[in-house]
Amino acid sequence: MKKFVIAALGGTIAGTLLSVQVAPLLAEETSKPASVYQELDLFGDVFKRIRTDYVEQVDDKKLIEAAINGMLSSLDPHSSFMPAEEYDDMKVQTRGSFGGLGIEVTMENGAVKVVSPMDGTPAAAAGILASDFITHVNGESLMGLTLDDAVDKMRGPVGSEVTLKIVREGKTEPFDVTLTRDTIKLTAVKGRLEANTAILRITTFNDQTFPNLQESLKKVAEEAGGIGKLNGVVLDLRNNPGGLLTQAIAVSDAFLDKGEIVSTRGRKPEESERFNATPGDLAAGKPIVVLINGGSASASEIVTGALQDHHRAIVVGTKSFGKGSVQTVIPVQNEGAMRLTTSRYYTPSGRSIQALGIAPDIVVPQPPAPPETDKEDTADTRSEADLRGVLSNDSMTEDEKKQAEEERVKAEEAAKMRLEDFQLAYAIDIIKGLAVAGQTIEPVDDPKAAAKPAKP
Repeated sequence: MKKFVIAALGGTIAGTLLSVQVAPLLAEETSKPASVYQELDLFGDVFKRIRTDYVEQVDDKKLIEAAINGMLSSLDPHSSFMPAEEYDDMKVQTRGSFGGLGIEVTMENGAVKVVSPMDGTPAAAAGILASDFITHVNGESLMGLTLDDAVDKMRGPVGSEVTLKIVREGKTEPFDVTLTRDTIKLTAVKGRLEANTAILRITTFNDQTFPNLQESLKKVAEEAGGIGKLNGVVLDLRNNPGGLLTQAIAVSDAFLDKGEIVSTRGRKPEESERFNATPGDLAAGKPIVVLINGGSASASEIVTGALQDHHRAIVVGTKSFGKGSVQTVIPVQNEGAMRLTTSRYYTPSGRSIQALGIAPDIVVPQPPAPPETDKEDTADTRSEADLRGVLSNDSMTEDEKKQAEEERVKAEEAAKMRLEDFQLAYAIDIIKGLAVAGQTIEPVDDPKAAAKPAKP
């Protein structure tokens, strides 16, 4: 059976559960003490009593499904059962692609509103606009449906057609738009250039994460004039709950030339695994800062721990969530699956961060936004130019004046960013400082040795 190994922040998943057969368990566990069968008899007695004596008629399937869910969820917060529909949704999330239209939507006053069409998708080609309202899909009204149910109606097989009824501001009457569904790929990484620093925001770890990372860094480097023109890279993993273990390994490997990335240890020693980096560094040795906070979990912590232990990156922000376990998604009968915790993972230095989290190298809390009524203290911004009767600088050339103006604009932009996102601004300042000093972050060969205290 196909298995998905995931490292994601996931609590108990509620929903309708599917029944499983107990007979194979009894056949395989003949060597177990009689108490196991006595407990199963107890389950049967309780099940029978509920069916016959509960105040209302009950659904046998739901009773057994609830029992299975209780069994799994009692193990730890991340083990759970997924019925077929929930399992299908999880596969869509981990694949990062599906057959659809490419519309980001939200619910507003009970109606489905378009947030934005995604570039290069059927929705964008058909002229769907932000703030449009979608009232019907194939003639069926969306009013009264949840957002998930409405989205499900718009998804479907690639190549199939769907007709949307659109209400648009400025149009007196609703109108129909017919679109052909195509493969839509979710963007897991968004990149941009800030002060000659590549900002790579990773929101999840699905099948698209590493390809998105490569593409985003390439585009940002081209915008800067080449990878050599970049000061460094900021990996923003804040509020990233995790995802696929394979993608966490791939992202870590992207910036490491050699050495261990992560190891996993299960109940049986022979099932332990170790994953190593391969030659090649997408950042070409440029400094890296990793941003984390309390919402950075599991796969995010694997990447952070690997780059931190190898001294390949400076970690900035606040302590991460602390989920150091790995779940295996195991398909079962009736197309459902169970998510079972099968191992713990360890960073290259051999540490487990389970319930501890990763402490940043530089603790930088995100301050609350200042009240709009607060005004900047002008006393702190006075300079020579503000003094009465100041001598003018008439020796500046046109190039010097242009440079002074550019520096003023950069200073204003930096001040604005510090108000909007202090942690990111701090990370960019670190990259700038390293660039000015001409320093790089050199990885260590053996994180385990580096983590040991020196003997007297």
